[in-house]
Amino acid sequence: MRTPTRPPLDGLKKRLDRSRAEKTRLPRDGFVRESFVLPRGDARLKAREWFDRWPKQAYWTAIESWSERPGDVIEFTMRRLPAAD
Repeated sequence: MRTPTRPPLDGLKKRLDRSRAEKTRLPRDGFVRESFVLPRGDARLKAREWFDRWPKQAYWTAIESWSERPGDVIEFTMRRLPAAD
């Protein structure tokens, strides 16, 4: 009895590659994100600027992630909705 041959995986590979490229290009959750690398004082001012310009209650503005770098530098990502209801 002969074992079945494997099906061609070229189509599957193309779909996976396309799907992965779309995920890295644009998140599908609807948020606008911007990343910054600033000294601590400037980072606070930039975050305050975002919260003043796009209030948290209307735009769901948030600091999505942050980390400290050497030299008192902060790397952080801000997130907000593109428009308020």
